Amino acid sequence: MTPQRTPSTTRNTPARAVTGQEGSSPASTKAAASGRFSRLPQLAGRTFIPLGLFARLPLAMLAMGTLTLVTSVSGSFAAGGAAAGAVGIGSALGAPVLGSLADRRGQRPVLLLSAVLNSVAVLALVLAANATAGSGDFPPAVLAAALAAGATCPQVGPLARVRWMALTANAAEPSSAPAGAARDLDAALSYESTADEVTFVLGPALVGILASLVAPWLPLALAAAMTITLVPAFAMHPTHHAVPGSLRSGGRKGRDAENRVKLPWTVALPVVAMVCMGTFFGSTQAALSAFSAGIAGTEIAGLLYAVMGLSSAAAALSVAYWPRRAGLALRWVLCGVLMAGLAVLLPVPASLPSMAAVLLVLGLPVGPVMVTIFAVGGKVAPAGRLGTVMTALASGIVAGTAIGSSVGGQLAQLHGSAAAFLVPVGAAAALALLGAGAAVVLRRRP
Repeated sequence: MTPQRTPSTTRNTPARAVTGQEGSSPASTKAAASGRFSRLPQLAGRTFIPLGLFARLPLAMLAMGTLTLVTSVSGSFAAGGAAAGAVGIGSALGAPVLGSLADRRGQRPVLLLSAVLNSVAVLALVLAANATAGSGDFPPAVLAAALAAGATCPQVGPLARVRWMALTANAAEPSSAPAGAARDLDAALSYESTADEVTFVLGPALVGILASLVAPWLPLALAAAMTITLVPAFAMHPTHHAVPGSLRSGGRKGRDAENRVKLPWTVALPVVAMVCMGTFFGSTQAALSAFSAGIAGTEIAGLLYAVMGLSSAAAALSVAYWPRRAGLALRWVLCGVLMAGLAVLLPVPASLPSMAAVLLVLGLPVGPVMVTIFAVGGKVAPAGRLGTVMTALASGIVAGTAIGSSVGGQLAQLHGSAAAFLVPVGAAAALALLGAGAAVVLRRRP
């Protein structure tokens, strides 16, 4: 989606230099005709997709693993919630910092450093939590370690999107560069949103299985082990050459250029939209907990929420095949309106099967909205600041989830699940309105 902007930071490292394949070869043309997703391994290499998928799994395990461990050793749901909240706050604050550093220094050194720091922080969290077992105390060291674990968590998903934006822009044939890059990027961002959905369904499930069958500390220990092994492999993958840091590639000239590049106010539109998206997620989780508690127990809420995640992931993949004539803004508005209209149905079900059916349908516009907002974020991001913008979008989801969980939980406690379900309706409506604002912004851009 950024064919005009991305090459300015990547013109010396075309995609074929990364993958060793010619972007305009007959094989690539045949692959593009046979299927949009078959182009992705040609652009980035066959190992990049599975590596990027599993390297982001520790992030999906971190919040739930912290909640499970601290609650287990302290016997306090409040303590567990506070520790998990510290992880979220740390991630929301630290992700844009890591993204900005990646823009300036390059992705490889930032990812390697964050992998080491995060592994140390997670292990410190495990040790600090286990040290309080049976004591009834909740020392500040646990909160500090949880905050550090969130702040240093490697931003694999956002930085993978930055690599795709560079690779697709450089690999398009000159005769059809805008159209070819747009098609490839739609496929890449569709895959990335699906990967996020899959890991954030698989991560909590893995935490529950390991914590219940083995020990509460094992999920976090496994997350640390995966971080210290998979994230460096992702960092060293040849695709990192597609997005060199501005300081590393330009010396003093690059530093001066970086200092002049400011984030435009238009970046706020997709970031605020991601806060609304996170609010939608967090409030839906809280309302589902209250809904399922009166029927079969709060543990069912996770399974119900996973139903929406599955349909959202499938719909995100389909975006690669949507017609492009309508444009990003119209896609955003239509999906936002559909989300709001379907969310109105959430207070209606009175049984688990009917709620699962509503969530299955509700998930259909969710994935496409996320794909679209990330694409818009890449379009309005200045050259050399893609990492900052992509990580800011991811932080928006984290911050919004915390807001939605808090507001939805309070409404569920005071007025029941029906009142809590009004929050996702409002969040989806706000998404649609922000899409209308994005339409004006994108129309004015050259």
